[in-house]
Amino acid sequence: MPLALLALAVGAFGIGTTEFVMMGLLPEVANDLHVSIPTAGHLVSAYALGVVIGAPLLAAVTARMSRRTVLIGLMALFVAGNALSALAPDHHWLVAARFLSGLPHGAFFGVGAVVATSLAAPERKARSVSLMFLGLTVANVAGVPVATLMGQHLGWRATFLGVSTIGLAAMASLALLIPRAEAHAAPAAGLRGELAALRPLPVWLALGTTVAGFGALFAAYSYVTPMLTDAAGYAETSVTLLLALFGVGATAGNLLGGRLADHALRGTLFGGLLSLAAVLGLFPLMMSAAWSAALAVALLGMAAFVTGSPLQLMVLEKASAAPSLASSANQAAFNLANAGGAWIGGLALAAGFGITSPAVAGAGLAVLGLGVAGVAYAVDKRRGAPRVERERVVAGRVPERGEAVRR
Repeated sequence: MPLALLALAVGAFGIGTTEFVMMGLLPEVANDLHVSIPTAGHLVSAYALGVVIGAPLLAAVTARMSRRTVLIGLMALFVAGNALSALAPDHHWLVAARFLSGLPHGAFFGVGAVVATSLAAPERKARSVSLMFLGLTVANVAGVPVATLMGQHLGWRATFLGVSTIGLAAMASLALLIPRAEAHAAPAAGLRGELAALRPLPVWLALGTTVAGFGALFAAYSYVTPMLTDAAGYAETSVTLLLALFGVGATAGNLLGGRLADHALRGTLFGGLLSLAAVLGLFPLMMSAAWSAALAVALLGMAAFVTGSPLQLMVLEKASAAPSLASSANQAAFNLANAGGAWIGGLALAAGFGITSPAVAGAGLAVLGLGVAGVAYAVDKRRGAPRVERERVVAGRVPERGEAVRR
């Protein structure tokens, strides 16, 4: 494994920790800043909004800069946002700081995915992406629980100072370990050319698959705590450990998806979405007993994250002329899935369909994702477009006219 992937994983670990830790610290933050829990919940939304806006925007405006410089700069912005979060004097300032913290999230993963694939052999592209995302999934296993405990015992401000320290470590790792080949400016066609690369229908179908597929995950995961306590009978004190099981499943699924996608990208995507639909469809039954509920949480993480690397590479393949922007746009799609999935799951609960109904709604979204992926496959076949060699796509290089490609 190239050491540069370790640097990317450290950055991903810090980003994953700060993204999810706020959910566990909402009571402490609300009490300290004298606001209600629902009002403190705006801090989660502010971060997600920063991701959605920052992902395509920062990727586009930095398109002519070297990817190594961009990654270090994005991590510096991440450090600033978390340090300002720790120093925020009131709720309004903290909302602004959380928005700032979210801005570099999508662009970091987007540009990082392009760098990760450029460092790997042609037959290991998906695995290299999964190793970068390993930092994100490990954050759910270790980073978030530890950061939550730190916030509960030392104060929530200490948590964000700790995350800032992780960001500084990531900056140093990126500066030391990213090869000099990535220090040169990447070829770019300018902002207009970058945006033009996102216009084709296959690009939007790939992004739509991401929104539907991960919307399925968040429709259920957003309400997994009340499912575990009200349906499965777990005590609230056990939920943190159970959510760590989700992280273990996500880590395993991420690594498995990267390995399988190097052999059959589209087959892995279809298989992952089908597995996700099946797991979510079985959630009401599995939540009827404690042991099966724990298994369901782990399987949910595994089934969802099997699709992570294939989705990232598919978007790169469809928008090969603007890989950083396309990859970052896919990260914005992940966060739209977060917000949209949670909203749809909430509608199922509000309609009175039962505590496990968000999982059933998620199963429907997974089926929708399968449908969108199927349409994308049909469009590719109808157009008869040759499949670009993955090693050229991820490096941001489009084959010359008449150059041989393989299916």
